[in-house]
Formats: sequence, C-alpha cells, structure tokens
Amino acid sequence: MNTHKLESFLFEKMRTSNLPGLSIALVSGDELVYARGFGQRDVARGYPATPETLYSIGSITKSFTVIGILQLAEQGLLSLEDAVSKHLSGFTLSPEGETVRLKHLMMNATGMPALAYSEALIGYYNKTGGRYLPIAGSEDILTFMQDAHDWAETKPGERWFYFNEGFALLGLIIEKLSGQTYNDYIQQHILTPLGMQRSFLNKEHVDNDPNAAVPYVIYQDGHLEPGHYLYRTIRSEGGLISNTIDMSHYLRALMNHGAPLINRASFDAMSSPHVPLPYRNLQDSSPVGHYGFGLQTKDFFGSTLLSHGGSVLVATAQLTFLPEEQLGVVLLTNGSGYSTALMAEYALALMLGEDPDALLQQRNERLLKKLTGQYETYKQTMNAHVVKHGDFLKLIMPNAAQPEEVILVPELLNEDASRFFTLVNGAKLQVDFRQKAGVTELVFQRYKFRRVC
Repeated sequence: MNTHKLESFLFEKMRTSNLPGLSIALVSGDELVYARGFGQRDVARGYPATPETLYSIGSITKSFTVIGILQLAEQGLLSLEDAVSKHLSGFTLSPEGETVRLKHLMMNATGMPALAYSEALIGYYNKTGGRYLPIAGSEDILTFMQDAHDWAETKPGERWFYFNEGFALLGLIIEKLSGQTYNDYIQQHILTPLGMQRSFLNKEHVDNDPNAAVPYVIYQDGHLEPGHYLYRTIRSEGGLISNTIDMSHYLRALMNHGAPLINRASFDAMSSPHVPLPYRNLQDSSPVGHYGFGLQTKDFFGSTLLSHGGSVLVATAQLTFLPEEQLGVVLLTNGSGYSTALMAEYALALMLGEDPDALLQQRNERLLKKLTGQYETYKQTMNAHVVKHGDFLKLIMPNAAQPEEVILVPELLNEDASRFFTLVNGAKLQVDFRQKAGVTELVFQRYKFRRVC
C-alpha cells in the first residue's frame, strides 16, 4: 500500500480545512498494519496527535448501542419487534397511527424527522448558535419529545430520517432491562471484553488522561476555539470517547461478524440493508447506500462496505470496513473539516489496491475543480469567475453595479461536458460547461464564456 499517497492526501485536506489534529489506524484481518497521528491534539501546548490520542467518536457510538440491544435480544429480554412503549411505560410513539418498534429506532426509520435536540445543545454550549434545553440525559429527552407526535412525516419503516432521539431511547431501554447505567453496561459488555482500556463515557476519565485531544470549534476564517463535549447529555447516541488503537479492536470484532460480542445472526441483522438512504448518485439517481442497524452499507469497487461516521462539531470520526476482504479504517479528529468518510474511503481504496481518485466523490471534486477559473466573453466584453463552493460551483459576475453571484447545482458531471442548473426569477435555468478544442466553455443565459486561466 502507498502510505505516502495517503499521508499526502490527509495532510492536504487538513491544511485546506484548518483541521488541527487527526489520528488513523488501518486494520487487515487481525493485524494493525498502520497507525499514525497528524497535526496537534492541543494547539496551545503544541502537543502532537498520536494513534493513542482520545477523541469523541460521536455517532459511531450508535453501533455500540445496537450491539447492547442485540445482546439483550439474544438473552431473550426483548424482541426487535417489540413496541417501544413495551419497555418505556407511559411513552408512546405512533407516527401515522403505526407502532414504532425497537427495530425502527435501530435503523433510523421511525417516520419522525430529527427533532434536533443534540444540534441545539452542541451549538449552544460551543457558542456557535443553537438553543438551550434543560436536558441532562435520556429521561429529559423522553420528556422533550413527548409532544412530537404531529411531527411525523411517514409511517415507521418507510423512510430514513437520522434520529438521535431514537438512540437515546435505546440507551434508556438498555438501562431498564439490564439494571445497569448505560455507561456501566457498555463498559462491562463491550469495552472490557475487547480490551478497550482507554475508551470512556465519563468526563473524569477523559480529564485525567494525559493524551486527550482538545476539541475545537473551527470558524470560517480558520481560527480555532476550544470547545466542549456534552458527556451526560449525549450518551447512547454519540457519547463515547476513544482512540484509534482501541477502536481497531472494535473494528476487528465487527470484521469477525460481531464475535465475541454477538452471534452471527445478530451481526447479519445489524449489517443488512434495511432502508435506503436519501442520497442519490448524480449519474443514475440510484441510492448511494442503505442503513442497517447502527451501520451503513453500500457498494465499494464491487465489494460491500460497512461504515458509520460521527460528528459532535468539535470532533469528527469515521469507522469503515470491508468484511469480505477483512480490511478496515478508523479515523478520528478534533474538529470539523474535510469529510472523515471520504478520508477513510480514500485509505480503504489504497488498501484494496484500487485507485482512490476513481471514487465518486474524488471524481466529482476533480471535475468541479477542473471547471474553476476566470472566464471571458467575446473580445473580453465581460468576465466572470467560477469557484468551487462545497459540492457546488459559484459563478461570480463582477461587472454589474451589484455583482452577481449564482450557485450552480451539478446535474451531470463528465470529462467533456457537464450540466448544472440554477434558479432565475423562480425558474430553472440549465447551465452548460464543455471542452472544445482544449478550451473550457461556459454557456449561461445569453452568454458564452471561455476560460482564460
């Protein structure tokens, strides 16, 4: 595997997104084949990131919660077909008059769109917006969502809506059926059996660890401010703090079909595609992937890829693996920068011996970047600039008294011709780029531009 190519890629994405620190581990079969830290876990002190550095893994925690539920199911203490109300007395959740079952919580398909309590609190406590809510755990989340019945969008099982609230309820159910706190249950039944000795859900453990990353808010201008994890408030939906070495143990268990944590049938249920994700491929409008129980699944160079990401604003994470090939990646950071999912897939492509630049998102980024630059009309009567703007392009026409900026949404991206659209006076307008005799041309409204640099 070309580790230099991977390291250059990660370094460049960190540089352009101002990400302070990153740690990564690559696993092949039962072996940890590569582990490294990049950048700084603590900018003020200049401490480097290492493979052992602690970060929040965010919503990767959801897969731990799913395993806890599956363990209880194997013991006969619950069924995935159970109504949520069976285990949470006095609480009912019935979108469109249908019963929400435990399996619906596990696959983010309750029929309820996100109620965004975690987004509100993460923003509020990290001073980036958000809203204060009197929430300090799952019981408060239960109260918060008591009146949310009319927020339903579909019947359970019909559509995927990322639903943190559902995983908070699953954590509460684990507590009620096991007689343990969620933290103690995960410690005893998952972390300890896997030898994950430096993975924590309690603030005091993280505070006492000498190799914990400072979580950072990264502002648009690139400057950093130390942020906060919400330990008690966010738990079973995204509260675990870990490191790439410990997470490599977890990754090996998943690649071993869940052993020694759950049996093969439980893992197969966890990793099966239960509901399509709402994202579609630009080329053929097919679903990009599906959600199982706490894991996403999609095609990756003809193989099945399983993954889950995590983000708590001040830390982002990704766990991605190919169970058939026994290859996996864990990547943790102390900020929000370039997509950790795309970083992990880049690494996994290299491990697989494939060209990472052939990945859909890498291809799209390259084709978008290829269209950026300065454009002019006939005899330079007008000029325009095209810049990349996330997954879009922005067309800037500076000549007018009020310079015009137009967002261009890609519909079709190809080497020789690409099609975008924008809205003008409420109507959809097609915008075309094409390669002609080695020159990039842009057709927008009445104008044709050619790129000059």
